[in-house]
Formats: sequence, C-alpha cells, structure tokens
Amino acid sequence: MINARTRNIGLSLSLAALLVACRQPQAAKPSGEEVFGAAPVRVVKVEFRRLAQTVRATGTIEAVQKITLTPDQGGKIARINVEEGDRVVKGQVLAEIDTESIRLQLKQAEAGRAVAEAAYNDARRNKERMDRLLKENAVSEQQYEQVRLGLESAQAQLEQARAAVNLARHTLDVSIMKAPFGGIVAAKNAEVGDVVNPMMGSFGAASGVLTLVDFSKVKVKIEVAQDAALRIRKGQPAELRVSSYPGRVFSGTVTVANLAADPLSKLFGVEVTVDNPDLALRPGTFGEVSVEIASREAALVVPQTAIVDQSFLFVAQDGKAVKRAVQVGLQTADAVEILSGLAEGEAVIVEGNYSLDDGAAIHVNGEVRK
Repeated sequence: MINARTRNIGLSLSLAALLVACRQPQAAKPSGEEVFGAAPVRVVKVEFRRLAQTVRATGTIEAVQKITLTPDQGGKIARINVEEGDRVVKGQVLAEIDTESIRLQLKQAEAGRAVAEAAYNDARRNKERMDRLLKENAVSEQQYEQVRLGLESAQAQLEQARAAVNLARHTLDVSIMKAPFGGIVAAKNAEVGDVVNPMMGSFGAASGVLTLVDFSKVKVKIEVAQDAALRIRKGQPAELRVSSYPGRVFSGTVTVANLAADPLSKLFGVEVTVDNPDLALRPGTFGEVSVEIASREAALVVPQTAIVDQSFLFVAQDGKAVKRAVQVGLQTADAVEILSGLAEGEAVIVEGNYSLDDGAAIHVNGEVRK
C-alpha cells in the first residue's frame, strides 16, 4: 500500500515533467510566412530605364487648309458641279455664276478695243507721214503738233479699251469658282438659282457657295503652362492620339510655339501639325497631343507611389521597412528619377508604405509589375 509521502513525491515529479515540456522551444516558423503583427506590403525592384517627361493637352483637330468659296462678282448661281464629300483637284471648276451678261460685256469691250486699235494705227501712220513732211518743211509746226496730239489721244483710247477687255475677262474669271487646292468639299452652302453677294460672303456659318478643306495634313492647337512652354520649341516631335483609334499614335511636329501668354488664361499657345495621308483624322474631333519636354536615357526609376513626403521612401530589408532619404530628379505622372540614396536592384515598398515607421516589421505580399 502506497503511503501518503510516496503519493506526494509522485505528484511532484509529474508536475515537474509537465513544466519542463512546456518550456521546450517551439519549432521555428517556416520562412516566408507572415510574422504576427507585420505590416503587409508590396515592393518593386529598382532598375535603370529611359524616363521621359511629357506635357499632354487636348485640342480640336482642324484641317491644315480650309476655304469658303465666294465669287468676287455677285449674281445668280448658274451651276454647281460638285456635292458634299466629293474629292476635287486644284484648278477644277466647282461652280459658276450666270455669266451671260458678263460675256456680252466682254464682246463689247473686245469690239471697242478693235475700233481703238484701228484709230491708233491710222494716227500712227499720219504721224510717220508728218515726220517726213516736217523734214522737208512741207508742213507747218501747228499741223505737225495736231497730228502728234492725235496719236497720243488714239494711244490713250487704245489703252482704255484694252483695260476694259481685261476687266471684263477678270469679271468672267472670278465668276467661275475653281478649287485653289486639292481637297474635299466639306459643305454645300447654296443651290443653283440662289443670288450671292460677295460683300456679305463672310457673314454667317454657311456663308459662300462651297466650303473646301484639305486635311491630308491636320493641325491641333493646345495651351500649356509657362514651365512647359519654356521647353517647347518649333520643330520638336509630337504625338497625337484619338479615341476612335485606340493604341494608334500619329506622329507630328510643333509648328507654332507662342512666346506670349494669353492675357486671360495665362497659358501659351502651341500648334502641332500631323500628316494624315489616309484621312483617318477628321476635322472637328478631339485629340490628345503629347510633347516630350525632357528625358533621361538611363535613369534610376521608382514609381511615384514609392515616394513619401517628397524626399523619403522605404526599402524592404531583412523583414523590416528601412526609411531612406533620397534626392529626386525628373518626374512624370507615374515615375520618379532617383539621383541619390538608392541602388539598382533594391526592393522599394510601393504599397502599404504610408503608415510605416522606420524599422517596422513587414510582410512582403508580392512584387508589383512595372
């Protein structure tokens, strides 16, 4: 029979064994598993790459050439030879004013010129005969002077008759509307039988007879702030993007870079010209222009989301967030050049970094794709 002392010794040994078992070290947590209390973050590896700073602005696409055809001579429209959307070539006759009266005036002027030429030739022959007679003292000075003045009068009348013919021909010519350049008929603003007045051709949205555009090249006018305007020069390359052609980039050139700001907006006007041989870009639509104003061919680049308080970021190092002071350089909307304070290949925290303290425990959930 076990006595009470033996029972107490056995109980004490059991308790001691239990305490020893509880004090044995636990197995180490497998590497990569989240440590309790560590902040979840995502990182990106720092690398060298090209970084370009670009100014972007939206503008309306316009045809490089546009004209509203209005005859210099008023009258009734006799013919319109084209319709909206027709392609035309330079010099093609597009429309005509009723020219019957003008053609009659031209015939009248040509007849008057013929009469004046005959009178001039007769006066010239008389002058030549008088020259011979004067040398022979067969005529008086008074008679000779009368013939000479007659020749001058006949010559003036001939010049007047020739001017009348030229005027009639000009009136006829400006009554026939020809294409000053190749393009497309954008609008037909009048019909046969309408009476047009050239003195009122510039009033109203549908003035003139026809509107002709050439958009084999287009231009886009934008406005930029002063800091961008100081770095934009005529001749710089530019790019144009439109929503109707996602993913397509149209190459262009800066053709105008204003040096004076608009007095109201305080912005500077920039005009970009873009080749449009397939007429994919349509006048009157919107497009986004981008002009590269600065670049680095080999910049140490991190995402904008990595920067905290403009000059700090956090590097993931040995399971901790290490606060690092950096000097930033060129910046874009989504990337920053690091001039000092960081090395290529380091893992910079780009998500979960705004609530971190220096030395805080972190758990890297993954790497962000660039």
